[in-house]
Parts: sequence; structure tokens; C-alpha cells
Amino acid sequence: MLSCGRLNKNLKIIARLCSIERTLIFHMGRHTYATEICLSQGVPIESLSRMLGHRDLRSTQIYAKITNHKIAEDMQRVESRIKNKFQLPV
Repeated sequence: MLSCGRLNKNLKIIARLCSIERTLIFHMGRHTYATEICLSQGVPIESLSRMLGHRDLRSTQIYAKITNHKIAEDMQRVESRIKNKFQLPV
């Protein structure tokens, strides 16, 4: 298994070959995986916590940045589920 340091060196080589000016590190990949791949696709944060190997959900919450797009999707899902269930008296 590659060490984190070796992975980061390889990422620097890849970034240079691809003309990526931003410094790439392995840790960034964990954040991207958590937010852009898992949470944006509806994976529950409890499952994501296990997938990342966290014992404490608070650790996962640090990784898990909720995007505005995800909030909008969740709001639409709630709205469609309750649309005909609640009505204000006229």
C-alpha cells in the first residue's frame, strides 16, 4: 500500500503533467468523495461516516460540505412529498 506522502508526490507529478496549478493532496480527494460523490447522490451521512472509517459522526460532518444544489434538490423532494398532505384553511 502506498503511503500518504507517496500518494501526494504522485499527485504533484500528475498535476504538473496536466498543467493544474493548484496543489493536489490526497486529503482533498476525501473531501471531494464525501461531498461531490456521496452526499450529492443521496448517501446518508451515517453511511458515509462508515465509508470514510470515522468512529464519530462529527468527523464526517467536517468533510461533508452541503452544496446549495443539494439543498435545493432536498427542498424539492420534501415539497413534492408533502404537496397534497397539508393545506391551510381558507
